Amino acid sequence: MTEAPGKWTADRIYQKLRLGIMNLELYPGSRVTETELAQRYGVSRTPVREALQRLAVEGYLTVRPKHGCYIRQLDVFELAEYYDVRVGLELEGLSLMGKRIPYREVAQLAEDWNPCRVVYGVEGSEEFKDAEESFHIRLAELCGNSVLVQYLRDVNDHIRIVRRLGLPDEDSVLKTYQEHYEICQRILADDLDGAATMLRTHIHESQAKSREVTLAQLESRCRERALTAKSSSE
Repeated sequence: MTEAPGKWTADRIYQKLRLGIMNLELYPGSRVTETELAQRYGVSRTPVREALQRLAVEGYLTVRPKHGCYIRQLDVFELAEYYDVRVGLELEGLSLMGKRIPYREVAQLAEDWNPCRVVYGVEGSEEFKDAEESFHIRLAELCGNSVLVQYLRDVNDHIRIVRRLGLPDEDSVLKTYQEHYEICQRILADDLDGAATMLRTHIHESQAKSREVTLAQLESRCRERALTAKSSSE
């Protein structure tokens, strides 16, 4: 299917594909080709090739000579490394914030995540997952270091692919509200050590869930391959 007419530059194609990867429209392990994408966007293969090369450099694609490009497969070890970096960045942001705590902004963040305001209708929705991620970005922004925030955004881009596979239930939604709220309350009470401990635990629990989802997806993919191989041999 050809996309609506427009000026499809290499950058625009890159943004479109990257968003598709983030939203799992392009599933991990799926194959993409220059020819197919060029036809879809009504352009030559040159801007498509540039977009794919950029995605490959950033780690979203795996290039297999003579076979094409594939959306990066899920990897529990790589995921653990991203989470290690995420923990370091968020804790450093909290430490920097401690030099001059923006109490008003933190209080507003706490109010946004007050457990009394939990909305159960959003469990499992993209809106909740986006809001959850935005909390951590906003908390980092309050440290005043824009470079740190950008690195955190980049790390989250890679983690998000896995986080969107899991569907939180009502209990986990409430727990998220409670933990976000308590982290803010610790900051407001000038208990940065307590806030750091809670933040670290909160992220590690998220990591454990992501690892569980990743392993489940890998197991499912192995079963699919086994069935495909069996069908081919019959």
